[in-house]
Amino acid sequence: MKVVNLKQAILQAWKERWSDYQWAINMKKFFPKGATWDILNLADALLEQAMIGPSPNPLILSYLKYAISSQFDDFSRDLCIQALLDIMDMFCDRLSCHGKAEECIGLCRALLSALHWLLRCTAASAERLREGLEAGAPAAGEKQLAMCLQRLEKTLSSTKNRALLHIAKLEEASSWTAMEHSLLKLGEILANLSDPQLRSQAEQCGSLIRSIPTMLSVHSEQLHKTGFPTVHALVLLEGTMNLTGETQPLVEQLMMVKRMQHIPTPLFVLEIWKACFVGIIESPEGTEELKWTAFTFLKIPQVLVKLKKYSHGDRDFTEDVNCAFEFLLKLTPLLDKADQHCNCDCANFLLQECSKQGLLSEASVNNLMAKRALDREHAPQLKSGENANIQPNPGLILRAEPTVTNILKTMDADHSKSPEGLLGVLGHMLSGKSLDLLLAAAAATGKLKSFARKFINLNEFTTHGSEDNPKAASVRALLFDISFLMLCYVAQTYGSEVILSESRTGAEVPFFETWMQTCMPEEGKILNPDHPCFRPDSTKVESLVALLNNSSEMKLVQMKWHEACLSISAAILEILNAWENGVLAFESIQKITDNIKGKVCSLAVCAVAWLVAHVRMLGLDEREKSLQMIRQLAGPLCSENTLQFYNERVVIMSSILEHMCADVLQQTATQIKFPSTGVDTMPYWNLLPPKRPIKEVLTDIFAKVLEKGWVDSRSIHIFDTLLHMGGVYWFCNNLIKELLKETRKEHTLRAVELLYSIFCLDMPQVTLVLLGHILPGLLTDSSKWHSLMDPPGTALAKLAVWCALSSYSSHKGQASTRQKKRHREDIEDYISLFPLDDTQPSKLMRLLSSNEDDTNVLSSPTDRSMSSSLSASQLHTVNMRDPLNRVLANLFLLISSILGSRTAGPHTQFVQWFMEECVDCLEQGSRGSILQFMPFTTVSELVKVSAMSSPKVVLAITDLSLPQGRQVAAKAIAAL
Repeated sequence: MKVVNLKQAILQAWKERWSDYQWAINMKKFFPKGATWDILNLADALLEQAMIGPSPNPLILSYLKYAISSQFDDFSRDLCIQALLDIMDMFCDRLSCHGKAEECIGLCRALLSALHWLLRCTAASAERLREGLEAGAPAAGEKQLAMCLQRLEKTLSSTKNRALLHIAKLEEASSWTAMEHSLLKLGEILANLSDPQLRSQAEQCGSLIRSIPTMLSVHSEQLHKTGFPTVHALVLLEGTMNLTGETQPLVEQLMMVKRMQHIPTPLFVLEIWKACFVGIIESPEGTEELKWTAFTFLKIPQVLVKLKKYSHGDRDFTEDVNCAFEFLLKLTPLLDKADQHCNCDCANFLLQECSKQGLLSEASVNNLMAKRALDREHAPQLKSGENANIQPNPGLILRAEPTVTNILKTMDADHSKSPEGLLGVLGHMLSGKSLDLLLAAAAATGKLKSFARKFINLNEFTTHGSEDNPKAASVRALLFDISFLMLCYVAQTYGSEVILSESRTGAEVPFFETWMQTCMPEEGKILNPDHPCFRPDSTKVESLVALLNNSSEMKLVQMKWHEACLSISAAILEILNAWENGVLAFESIQKITDNIKGKVCSLAVCAVAWLVAHVRMLGLDEREKSLQMIRQLAGPLCSENTLQFYNERVVIMSSILEHMCADVLQQTATQIKFPSTGVDTMPYWNLLPPKRPIKEVLTDIFAKVLEKGWVDSRSIHIFDTLLHMGGVYWFCNNLIKELLKETRKEHTLRAVELLYSIFCLDMPQVTLVLLGHILPGLLTDSSKWHSLMDPPGTALAKLAVWCALSSYSSHKGQASTRQKKRHREDIEDYISLFPLDDTQPSKLMRLLSSNEDDTNVLSSPTDRSMSSSLSASQLHTVNMRDPLNRVLANLFLLISSILGSRTAGPHTQFVQWFMEECVDCLEQGSRGSILQFMPFTTVSELVKVSAMSSPKVVLAITDLSLPQGRQVAAKAIAAL
């Protein structure tokens, strides 16, 4: 057909779907310079075609885009501009496209181009109006400006349009930048206009445009809640079990909770302080109390300094901290109780520390201190006569922190030059509670590993060479003993990970590290008394036995203490055999044990370490003499001691022996009285009731915690013990069963908050179990679907997402100290559970196939095209050998299969809740999030679900950093 005019060209192009090239060739015929009439023809044809056809086609936009780019920078042609504005009015709030993904991306680009033109047109109209006002002709440009602003408002008020523009911005960054410049220019012109209505309308449009890049990051904060048990429990867990942990993982975990639960910053900081004061009040007297004091006054201010970096500005955060303190000061009973416990004004100490760290202004600190001082006048009497002279722990801890730095400097000196001076420093560290104070301060400030390394070096120094000079020999013996005892004490109090050095190829492992790894009893570590480490050179053993059995005191000269420590186990075995066979009398044993502990307490520690391993291997009737020997080594010395700091060393030795023997004494129902230090050295030991099934204990303690609404330190230790005893699967599975039994909505939400914090005891392993075993089991077994109904199903979906996000965000980092302590159990081989090669159907997919009538829909990945399981993670080349990545990928395959299935039920509702929670918790842009494991095809299935069919949801669940992600998002949004 011969093309005669523009209208005919449009109709033909419409029918034949002209390419851009064909359109360009024909357009040249109909757009000569100044062809106003043809522009009106264009408008008329487009309008007519829009009336005939379905909803506005992307082709209309491409025609319009061509018309604009051809010559319409001349905004003085009122009729042409008005025609184009009429066209825009017709389609701007009802765009759609059901074509290919590429066409939908074209729609996004065309919309951005049209928006840019509209902004330039608005600016030109505003400029004409301003010039007209100056010339005394106010009507000029006013009508056109009003029309432009109306179209802008109509275009931008649509969330769908803003979502398409969001994609266009990522597709064409330069076009977006040009559009932003036009927006700035428009703002400058409108600022000179006096009409407030026009200015207000333009400002609203500008705000909507500026909000497009951040349209996913706006979350409403929870203003109706004042308590946040997850934050409370997380802080309690960290203070109770992980004082030595680095601050960054804690900061990230806290920020994750803040984001997931949308907690306002002042209430977030308040909850941290509340948990700290509860921890101090609950803590048993002694080491635990000092740990909590160090955690509160040294570590948490450092955590807040790092949290400040996540804030929008320094001033904002200091105001939030000030607001948190204002709230805290209203909790008078809590502060009064903490003050009574610590015998001081705790808030005052805390405010001073926050001021030092730049978290509060001087004026705020003075104001808050004055308020607390006024409150304290009405508080119960805080000081009694007997404790008035006792220095409060917060003050001692704060003074201990610089002392730690000074001791570290002292330890760097050459030990051979002034061993006596060093001994004096170490002697002072042993007196009273100095050692506990220094270790707590070092642990809270991240210096404990360095502290331990210095003492390992000192201990190693004492193993090289021996002296003929009695005085030098006694100094060497004392340095060896004190460093050995301190290191044992640190390992038991803060975990052996603090002691162990990083793997060093070729370097000789220090004596203490070797001994600790092979010979020192620890929770969950089984020692073999016949291990080669307990069987040293026989000649050295014989000479040690002779030395111990000698009537006179042990000689210090020429003594190599590390060799004696390694030989003592074999020597004890010989002495035991001699005693059991009647060769030695009890009096001889008493003299030998006095000799062992009379000079160097570390010999007694090594002897008991072997005896503990030995007793485990004996029958009930064979243990008596071994236990009797432990009792003798732990008891008071019968003869006089001659070396310095003996009483101080014995206190540490007794604590070490009590920890070493705790397991074996419980198993053998034996009691040994250790010299009292005035405090309970093992406050959280033996918490489980005897003769009661551990499942009953678990359900009972969880019910109590749920009733209270928060987790205390004692409960944390019970949960940790149960996790250790029952294993991760048993622990997680039984607690999930308790959650699914709950039918009250407020209780299920509270349970989720508490369970998340309990699972933080070992979040990586719990997440693997929950996402890799428990959820697939529930989703693929129709007999269990009823348990996924609301409210427990909603709660489980929320918990699963929280665990997945937390583990994924942190699993690339280092495991926390408390997680390293636990024996890593192989729940199941994740490689066989979820094979790497798609030619092997995974166990999960076989489960799906066996539980679904429609095998074409729920089948193994091999039965579907590659594109059906393609996800962003594959394009980002994520390591699929990582167990968590495999579990997430397979869980999202399962979700995709459920959404595509014809069988609906509680399990499909659960999947919807799971995805809604993902969207609610995620920040803008899902690259690096768990949603990258979701197949791209899941998006089109999700938008069929009414609750998920919104442009914002589509943007949130797709990876917009990838071209494929943008295409999938554009196609889904354009079809809405």
